[in-house]
Amino acid sequence: MKTIRTILLVFLFCQGALSLVKAQGHDGKVYSVKHVGDTTVEASRVPALLDAEGISFERIASVNWAAYPYQPYVLFRMAHTGNALLLQYHVEEECVAALAQDGGAVFRDACCEFFVSPTSDGIYYNFETNCIGSLLMEAGTGRGDQRGEAPNEVASLLQRWASLGCEPFPLRRQPTTWDLVLVIPVEAFFRHTLTTFSGLTMRGNLYKCGHGLCRRHYVSWNPIRTPKPDFHQPAFFGTLIFE
Repeated sequence: MKTIRTILLVFLFCQGALSLVKAQGHDGKVYSVKHVGDTTVEASRVPALLDAEGISFERIASVNWAAYPYQPYVLFRMAHTGNALLLQYHVEEECVAALAQDGGAVFRDACCEFFVSPTSDGIYYNFETNCIGSLLMEAGTGRGDQRGEAPNEVASLLQRWASLGCEPFPLRRQPTTWDLVLVIPVEAFFRHTLTTFSGLTMRGNLYKCGHGLCRRHYVSWNPIRTPKPDFHQPAFFGTLIFE
């Protein structure tokens, strides 16, 4: 009976959150972020934990601009531990590169990106990570001069694990499969004061890009309706509901 009541409460919570999202006029995809315990796990152990918790993958598959039709096979899944967000990507693509280091132009490499707005104040964060875990992390209300890079002491709070290792390498013109994991603590949201992910509803989108690869591409989880590639589009964020 206790298990049934727990499932019912979770269902009612999600239904309430979805109603709130609709009432606020937001559209787009919705992803439920499961709570998987209160102990932060090492990044390398996240895939096994998500497997054990039965967290399924979801496609990042919206090709929004006809000039860039290439669509690598990209999956993601998320969960949280209350004080940390666990994010795993799985990618299969025709070529890869990893030249950028932390703070560099990771979007030119084989890169996955997570943009998220934790509140309604217009500030969103971009967590851009190439296939060896090099990170570009910023926050602001728009692109360019409206954004500020995360201080080193904040960026260093993120745990990263990449199946291709952590050493830079030039373009490899060969089919490659790789996985990437981020463990993002609540303290990483340096423009806000968050104490837990539990019970929050956020807006966000996830992307796969390769600006400098042999098959240049820009793919998103939630579709983007703009004339040219632009990931800095909060109007086209989907919804993340945290248990």
